[in-house]
Amino acid sequence: MRRVITFGTYDLFHIGHLRILERSKQNGDYLIVGISTDALNYSKKQKNPIYSQEDRMDIIKALKVVDEVFYEESLELKGEYIKEHKADVLVMGDDWAGRFDMFKELCEVVYLPRTPSVSTTEIIEIIKR
Repeated sequence: MRRVITFGTYDLFHIGHLRILERSKQNGDYLIVGISTDALNYSKKQKNPIYSQEDRMDIIKALKVVDEVFYEESLELKGEYIKEHKADVLVMGDDWAGRFDMFKELCEVVYLPRTPSVSTTEIIEIIKR
């Protein structure tokens, strides 16, 4: 069985999130998703997600394409998460292209194109108008 791991915030869940998870699953048989904790998001962006980590976890768990979900508490632990979950493939969006190549010694690394014209940031800006 080929195990795929990917990571994200998945705030304001939208079609781009669904598409990247579906395409991630196509790289293997079992999809593991790391959900960024609220604290991790705050440390990266100096703001909290709209939905709590518990709500985001419930949304991702409910998807039939996802087999397992856990909280990502630190960016520096990605290698440990890959080992812990025995991942064969790490999938990330191509906005991260090259930034995770150091994990190629642990597993295959795949960068997938983002779904055009949709992002959580853009959705938030539209709602604010």
